[in-house]
Amino acid sequence: MIIVTPSAINKLKALLLEHPEEKVVRITVKDLDDRRLTFGLTLEEAAQPEDDIQVIADLTVAVERRSATRMDGMTVDYREREGFTFLHPTQPDDLTLRPASLN
Repeated sequence: MIIVTPSAINKLKALLLEHPEEKVVRITVKDLDDRRLTFGLTLEEAAQPEDDIQVIADLTVAVERRSATRMDGMTVDYREREGFTFLHPTQPDDLTLRPASLN
């Protein structure tokens, strides 16, 4: 299960209002190397058949099923200066989690 902070929820809802044709928030994760991950956030029209779906505060969040277990327990946060950031409780402290870019 992904956790989305109230500030991230508010920002995502504001973005969805700006893009009414988009109904789904997609979160992706990719390995940069054996110690670093990068995350992405996109708004999309619909979820895909291979997605795991989670509804959080009336937001539909989609994660590709093969990545869903890697994101279990992850917190998505938003701060005006940093943008969207991710924190995973099982990652070592020195693992670099890059901020997401919203495409």
